[in-house]
Amino acid sequence: MATAMSRRRLWPCAGLVGGGLLALQVSATALPPPAYQWATRGTPVPSPVLYALALQESGARVRGRLVPWPWTLNVAGQPYRFADRRSACSALLQALQTVSAKQVDAGLGQINLGWNGEHFAHPCEALDPYRNLAVATALLLKHKSPDSDWTAAAGRYHRPAGGAPAKRYRRAFAKHLTRVTTPNLQGMKTP
Repeated sequence: MATAMSRRRLWPCAGLVGGGLLALQVSATALPPPAYQWATRGTPVPSPVLYALALQESGARVRGRLVPWPWTLNVAGQPYRFADRRSACSALLQALQTVSAKQVDAGLGQINLGWNGEHFAHPCEALDPYRNLAVATALLLKHKSPDSDWTAAAGRYHRPAGGAPAKRYRRAFAKHLTRVTTPNLQGMKTP
């Protein structure tokens, strides 16, 4: 399994995703990109929160910038990035034949197919950037309590049981959120 997937693993290429709405090169004034604004429209989830979550979950370096990558899989703790949806779908279906669905995360929001697969009519639908962001928005909202902030909700999104993994995740997420919401940092390249 790992050998076959490793041969197909590709790092991101420059260009546009999903008909151009998830542009990889975004200006400082375009953060978060329109797809994140669309996914959160009509919900209390701020689009910068969803964008920061996607950076944390599927971030990849493209031309020196960290951007969410829609064709990202995590299979049993091993991340894979593919150049296109078709390649990612093929690898996703192969992974689901090899490991439990609870060990497979897919797409921009790295939706776990074992715990949240019911949100998709077909496993590869998790690789549709818009559908993935809509599901990630719903899950993030589900983990937001009235007495907590979005950073705490993001920690529960990653690990509902909490503990040290959720704490580490919250710290990393908070750094992404700061980069996205601080105007003078938006155009900066990340180290």
